[in-house]
Amino acid sequence: MSVIPQTPVSEIKITWPKLPDDFVLPDDPVENTEHPLLANALRQALLPALVEEALIVGNFALCAAINNRILCKAPDWMYVRPIEPWPHPYPRRSYTPHTEGPVPSVVMEFLSDTYGEEYSVEFQQRIGKWYFYERVVKVPIYGIFQPQTATLEVYRLESDRYQIQTTNADGRYWIPELELFLGVWQGKGDNRTGYWLRWWNAEGELLLWPEERAEQERQRAERLAQRLRELGVDPDS
Repeated sequence: MSVIPQTPVSEIKITWPKLPDDFVLPDDPVENTEHPLLANALRQALLPALVEEALIVGNFALCAAINNRILCKAPDWMYVRPIEPWPHPYPRRSYTPHTEGPVPSVVMEFLSDTYGEEYSVEFQQRIGKWYFYERVVKVPIYGIFQPQTATLEVYRLESDRYQIQTTNADGRYWIPELELFLGVWQGKGDNRTGYWLRWWNAEGELLLWPEERAEQERQRAERLAQRLRELGVDPDS
């Protein structure tokens, strides 16, 4: 889908205030039950080194202030690293770049049947998500995924504007911030069958979900046990 060219805008003041404890966050509902599954699947496959000291969340408030008005958007998936451990006993409610840590490396939106504000460059009546990620927060990587059609678009911030990226020969996008490829995979996971976003390492190996790793270990143990039996050794003794 083409992006509407942005018209020149007057200078805006962007600040990064810490969100007040009594600030009322927008109570936007999750669009459908698939979105949390897609977000969780992205996190589960990441290697421990990429999860450590990272904030990896879905439908979570990303905040900034424009002309002294605090605004929050909730990406369907967001990755920030490195970040200090949350020091409070109560749950983290939001994240403000520069004040609480670096700008997110990646944000993603999962589209439903109808387009929302994922492509919106509106900046007057309201702030569209595209404008917020590109012009305000300046997130380096913005991904937009339509799980029903397996359509994935990845945009990179170049000269302060998002430019669509091209895939490799396998149809995957290289994400240097994580040193991983991102692509679409079809199959079953977490009681859902359909299209998923998955990670592949630099060698093209799929990063497995925990249940896939457990199944792989089980099969390896069964093969070893069978080999021992063929050699006349009881693996259970």
